[in-house]
Amino acid sequence: MKRVNHTLIYPGTTVEDVYAMLADPAYRTAVGDYQRVTDFACDVTRSGDGMDDGMEVRLEQAHGTDRIPGFAQRLVGSQIRFVQQESWSSPSASTIHVTIPGKPGDLTGSTRLTQTGDDVVQQIDLAVKVSVPLVGGKLEDLVAGFVTKAFDAQNKVGVKWLSGEWRS
Repeated sequence: MKRVNHTLIYPGTTVEDVYAMLADPAYRTAVGDYQRVTDFACDVTRSGDGMDDGMEVRLEQAHGTDRIPGFAQRLVGSQIRFVQQESWSSPSASTIHVTIPGKPGDLTGSTRLTQTGDDVVQQIDLAVKVSVPLVGGKLEDLVAGFVTKAFDAQNKVGVKWLSGEWRS
């Protein structure tokens, strides 16, 4: 099992604003567009009427595999699909579960939003598990790197989104 501990910073904003952005399907779609996903779907369901009531977010996205090593391409094919489920119990805390349909791997963990001065810090902690004999560890490293880049893309789009600079 591989651990991913990753920190993102959203400058000059609040936890409530970052949470609202994460609840916006248009923002999630912009992140998918930025990553050039080949297929994308997003569903956001609020747990109640207020911003503090929590939400469920389900993302399904497919990525091309043309930039991954050949041994991994042979295992996953021309694209790899991820289904990400986020369960936000509050604007500052979520559990994350990512599956790779039809493949022996998943990611589980959490994310936390914290106000630090004028900035919001998002701390992501995930466990990556790929159950493939002999190459499972290499695949876990690949998935961990891929997920880290995906969260960096989320942050890059998010910083511009929050400042009103994002143009799709």
